[in-house]
Amino acid sequence: MNKKIAIIGVGNMGSAIAAGLIKSGFMMPADIIASDHKEASLAKMEQLGAEVTQDNLWAAQKSDVIIVAVKPYHIAHVLEEIKPALNPDKILISIVAGVCIEEIENLAGENLPVFRVMPNTAIALQESLTCITPSENAGQHKKYVFEMFDKLGKTIEIGEELMAAATVLSSCGIAYALRYIRAAMQGGIEIGFGAEMAQFITAQTVKGATELILQSGNHPEREIDKVTTPMGVTITGLNEMEHKGFSSSLIQGVMASYKKIAHTKK
Repeated sequence: MNKKIAIIGVGNMGSAIAAGLIKSGFMMPADIIASDHKEASLAKMEQLGAEVTQDNLWAAQKSDVIIVAVKPYHIAHVLEEIKPALNPDKILISIVAGVCIEEIENLAGENLPVFRVMPNTAIALQESLTCITPSENAGQHKKYVFEMFDKLGKTIEIGEELMAAATVLSSCGIAYALRYIRAAMQGGIEIGFGAEMAQFITAQTVKGATELILQSGNHPEREIDKVTTPMGVTITGLNEMEHKGFSSSLIQGVMASYKKIAHTKK
């Protein structure tokens, strides 16, 4: 029998998960219950064929798997709402950044199978990198949860102490990569391309670069060396970027995001 999944909070990430699950064929639309207080968000889920409600407890009661995808400051209220529906036979998955398994168990009750999961928004296209940390009580459900998120991209299991870092590198990393694409597009326009053509060339080039790394396993510098000839245009551009702090500013941005998460948790 197929499991029924409730997604509580269908904003950008929650709706992306729903879309990815349906597109991958892992879930039939009718087996997804979307719960949110925003009617506009529910309308989008209804268009996908999901069942919709504004009653979080009802959604949890009717489901085998509950994905909580709300803002961190809402999770305590949501878990208090749905606590009567939770039991060891149900799977609780938290997409909430900065809230650890121990906190979730304190709010929702112990002896529950809990997973902390950090995907990125490419999950809607089945191209997410999803980091997963299971609780001690989640063992028998690991296969199902990993199979679900494997349908939506790639998954890795990490220790919970790395979840904040995973949030920055993978979830925030989508925005960092897109900002590079935008900047490269702007450069492309300045040297003569129209906006649409600059966007296509840049996006396809970035896609090709990532595939070179993923398929070869090579360090980025090894691939860079293949296109940097002595006194050539590539090394000239790279050196200018480094003089202006390209790598340094990116590293500092990653660290700033990480410090923000660490500060929020205190």
